[in-house]
Amino acid sequence: MNFILYSDVNDSSISASLGRPEYSYYFVLKAYRPVLESLGRVHVAGSVADVDVIYRQLLAAGEDSVFLSFTPPQKTPVDLQCPTICVVAWEFDSIPDEQWDDDPRQDWTRMLARHGRVITLSSHTATAIRRAMGEAFPVLVLPTPLWDSFATIRQQHQPMPVNPGTALAIKGCIFDSRTLGLSADSLLPVPLTAEEEAALAAELEAARPPPLTLKRRLIIARHYLRLWLLNAGEQQAEPVPRVKFLSNWYWEGVRDLLPDAVHDWLEQRLPAVCAAPPLPIVEPVPRNLPDTSSVVETQVDGVIYVSVFNPKDGRKNWHQLITAFCWAFRETADATLVLKITQNDLTLYYDELMTLLAQLTPFACRVVVLHGYLDDGQYARLYQAASFYVNASRCEGLCLPLMEFMCSGKPVIAPDHTAMQDYIDDSVAFVVKSSEEPAIWPQDSRLIYRTLRHRPDWGSLKTAYERSYRMATTQPQAYHRMSAAAVERMQQYCGLSEVQTRLSNFFQLLPKVGDVVFAKDNA
Repeated sequence: MNFILYSDVNDSSISASLGRPEYSYYFVLKAYRPVLESLGRVHVAGSVADVDVIYRQLLAAGEDSVFLSFTPPQKTPVDLQCPTICVVAWEFDSIPDEQWDDDPRQDWTRMLARHGRVITLSSHTATAIRRAMGEAFPVLVLPTPLWDSFATIRQQHQPMPVNPGTALAIKGCIFDSRTLGLSADSLLPVPLTAEEEAALAAELEAARPPPLTLKRRLIIARHYLRLWLLNAGEQQAEPVPRVKFLSNWYWEGVRDLLPDAVHDWLEQRLPAVCAAPPLPIVEPVPRNLPDTSSVVETQVDGVIYVSVFNPKDGRKNWHQLITAFCWAFRETADATLVLKITQNDLTLYYDELMTLLAQLTPFACRVVVLHGYLDDGQYARLYQAASFYVNASRCEGLCLPLMEFMCSGKPVIAPDHTAMQDYIDDSVAFVVKSSEEPAIWPQDSRLIYRTLRHRPDWGSLKTAYERSYRMATTQPQAYHRMSAAAVERMQQYCGLSEVQTRLSNFFQLLPKVGDVVFAKDNA
């Protein structure tokens, strides 16, 4: 069997794609690749157009193929010659079963029916699909096989409830609540002194245009008449409409002479001339943001909580994650929250984050924000530094970072809803309570409620922080039991041999000789 794989994000574009809605599909493809290679040959297509080219070449050689599309159903083609299966990550309780914007592709039931079967990352997604497609529709629940890839980290590092000290480095920038000088007073507008008010008044007076005398009105008319004539004599790909100059002359030269009633009458009959011109685009004042081109470093110790998320992802509920932490540890100096941000554009969240931290001051605990790119070695240090991983999401299609930290032996704080219900319970986590609430399918341009997500309970999250801290500082044996349980849970859930068995049964294939033994040797 040949497996043809495709994702919109690839090796060359991943560093510039952090924060895109489907960028995590790239990591799922990479994680699936070893188990697919144990069952057949893998071909990664550079584009969707390459899929049938590869398929026809293999078919001519007498070989079967299947195309695994690591893209959402509405972006997965249904007209290829190669048999197509969509790999779906989905976090809501229902799938789109109606179309909008005159686009039938938005109806996932049509797309999946054309494919004939589907691979999902969680049983939650499988339930939503079967609810729409029928219980007999072929659905494979295939968690991303991560456990084996963390063997080296598990061998080199024994999880510690209290970190004695770890250096974290990143190519980008680091924000540390203890060095930012944040204060709630900084949120209040600073009143101007008498001298500053006088200087501002003088600046406004100097910028005031001169009065519109008859001479100045003639100068304005001559200016726009000149532009009109010059524009008519020039050869331009996109000439400026002449009516624009007449409109500018009207608004700058004579509009103030007319009463509103006359202006309204003219606007109805000559809208191109008399309608109000568009407001000018005001460029934002550039912020004094730090350089992100060099490698920077910080030291962390104590009880370390880590979370990885994109602040522009509305599912991640990061405001509660931070506020519950700072409230739980307002007087606890050795509690640190490390936030690894998966968003390239610092300007998209900087003001929001700094305002939130300033609103919470003063607090004795520490918040460290890592913005930029972590290579494999730097990520390994982050895995090792953590005492706990924290998730406070409203819904998840899988949550790779949560699974990765559990694979490295870290207990977690997380809800047990959506995809996380497959692997989160009291033995491996401090479970955050939640309840259902209405939600919108994120790609639905109509913005209407059609599905459900979950609302984590802030008080439960705060209590989970407090309970986990007590365990780390006073019950190290209980911490190590929970750490071992996390590793065992991930081996059962996303170990290579388990995923390999599910996949081979779905395709009725046998692993190549030696692959299952290899998976066990890495256990």
